[in-house]
Amino acid sequence: MMIHRLRTIDAHAAGEPLRLIVDGFPSPHGKTMLDKREWVRRHADHLRRALMLEPRGHADMYGAILTEPVMPGSHAGVLFMHNEGYSTMCGHGVIAVTTIALERGLLMPGGDGTTIVYDSPAGTIRARARWAGEAGRAGEAGRVDSVSFVNVPSFVLHGGLAVKLSSRQVRADVAFGGAFYAIVDSEAVGLPIDVAHLPELRRVGMEIKLAVDASVAIAHPLEPGLRGIYGTIFTGPASDDRADLKNVTIFADAEVDRSPCGTGTCAVMAVIDAMGLLGEDKPFVHESLIGTRFTGRVASRTLVGEHHAIVPEIEGSAWITGEHTFIVDDTDPLKNGFRI
Repeated sequence: MMIHRLRTIDAHAAGEPLRLIVDGFPSPHGKTMLDKREWVRRHADHLRRALMLEPRGHADMYGAILTEPVMPGSHAGVLFMHNEGYSTMCGHGVIAVTTIALERGLLMPGGDGTTIVYDSPAGTIRARARWAGEAGRAGEAGRVDSVSFVNVPSFVLHGGLAVKLSSRQVRADVAFGGAFYAIVDSEAVGLPIDVAHLPELRRVGMEIKLAVDASVAIAHPLEPGLRGIYGTIFTGPASDDRADLKNVTIFADAEVDRSPCGTGTCAVMAVIDAMGLLGEDKPFVHESLIGTRFTGRVASRTLVGEHHAIVPEIEGSAWITGEHTFIVDDTDPLKNGFRI
């Protein structure tokens, strides 16, 4: 009998889980983060399945591993995983990983004691923590109150795209915020953003995702390895007076984001900015399905190929929920996980 042990530290950011694998996972090979992601997909996907899927995880679990950096000046690389495979970037994941890394002393930040620079498949991400109470330092007892991160340039790839569904035609904006999303007004599909309508939101969200992917080329103009629709974002009126917009993101294989979705918030901000409606100095507050919030602002502007882009900064909070040692027994017929 062969036993494989994996140690994780779990957290949630605005309600969305993050399982950081800290021991028992092989070190990914590759010169770039996309290379490392492909190495994990080819050589360690059974471990992703074991930790993301039942009986150790669930259909909406999300995870991450830290790697050696690939760029000078970066503290670490980070790869994100979910029920279907691997994403290119994850905003709630950056918030949760940074909180875990600082509160548990896994990474030593810059001289200010608050900044960690990550390499991700989508590009370089600079995260900054705000400590609760008196300023803390990595490795010391302390609570990270919030984390903000400056994301990769975010832009609209296809605006007002006509998408034919089985029951109707809708308009979608395809935007990049670290991953590509199809962004649709929830009223256009006749579904309010609430838990009661989640089964239909999942179904229609996946139908939109597949329809957009089949109808138009989705690829980053500067990095061809970043391609395809990651998810569908339904937007609607906020339930909270403190928020500007409410959303639910259906991504990967019908996974539902409990948080406002960090990269999705960046993509939505890019769409609003393209419409001329994003205030330059006013924060953008994005509400989730469960009422939690992320706050975004425009840090700067740039061009991505021929596309006007914003460089967004997103802020949110995460909490550690547990520390686990998982056992994978080679004799277990369900050792690599399953989904229902």
